Amino acid sequence: MLYRMAKPFLFRMDPEDAHHLIVDGMGAASRIPGMGTLLSAVWGVGETPDLAVDLFGLHFAHPIGLAAGLDKNAKAASGLSRIGLSFLEVGTVTPLAQPGNERPRLFRLPPDEALINRMGFNNEGADAMAERLGRFRRRPVPLAVNIGKNKATPNERAADDYRVCLQKLYPHGDFFVVNISSPNTPDLRALQHGDELLGLLAAVKEEMALQAERHGGLVKPILVKIAPDNTDEQLRYMAEAIVRSGMSGVIATNTTIGRDGLTHRHAGESGGLSGRPLTRRSTEVIRALYSLTEGKLPIIGSGGVFDADDAYAKIRAGASLVEVYTALIYQGPGLLRQMHKGLRARLRQDGFTRITEAVGADHRIR
Repeated sequence: MLYRMAKPFLFRMDPEDAHHLIVDGMGAASRIPGMGTLLSAVWGVGETPDLAVDLFGLHFAHPIGLAAGLDKNAKAASGLSRIGLSFLEVGTVTPLAQPGNERPRLFRLPPDEALINRMGFNNEGADAMAERLGRFRRRPVPLAVNIGKNKATPNERAADDYRVCLQKLYPHGDFFVVNISSPNTPDLRALQHGDELLGLLAAVKEEMALQAERHGGLVKPILVKIAPDNTDEQLRYMAEAIVRSGMSGVIATNTTIGRDGLTHRHAGESGGLSGRPLTRRSTEVIRALYSLTEGKLPIIGSGGVFDADDAYAKIRAGASLVEVYTALIYQGPGLLRQMHKGLRARLRQDGFTRITEAVGADHRIR
């Protein structure tokens, strides 16, 4: 109800201005004593055993978390952790602060339930995020840090940037995501293929081990985020490389450069497309990855998750967890309770007692 009242005002604003208003406002509100309790009362989602997921050595109250991109600088992490999400992914963060691409760089496509962004990893840098997360020690949900390279860093030195991010942020994340799939940083997607991918993942794996030794405890999980625009052959190679490199899992998928079926006047804008047009393709990639890895590589499904049907389709295709972002822009936090209720109903309908039983179910009925 609250978001439905605010949405017409927000949608009359420039999309990026509205984005900053929400994120900065949530960050400021979360510093008010008692606000976390209020946010939980308004939008929180209670835990039920049937939807709980234990993965990567972490506990998730249900499968639905927040994708990277909404809270690039972890400004609103405290507040966002109280609105019914089971985990947060902040970032993408780079070693050095960078302004990103010129505005306008974020576009709504309401008839298509989509967004196009060409933000370009705009963020305040790893030091600023580390300082902010250092104050957010008692987290109610797991927090992932999505890391990338600076635009000015050539691909042959990309591993150095990912190492720096881990060195600065390792103590502050519960798990990490290597972003090599944004279409808005020149040549970044080239890191998904060939020797560049193997070399980068080896460096990341080595740095994670070094940081675990430095800070104590087991090595934290690290996942790779891939694009939806890969061929079957490219997916097969990536799956092999990710498994061989000892990564903890994969996020499928990032935004797409495809434009099929769009009707809005912004369809021709350059950048990454997210939202409803990505629903089917991201599920196809999840299904392919699950098959290629024989279900042994945990998958987080991302892309076009708007309701319980979308989430459940990705889970049955092989995702253990799913992420939302664009749907929150169009529907607001009330979406999370609806999805929670809908997932429980779909479990009962299919005769499952726990959501983990539904992971990859489509592969077992062939």
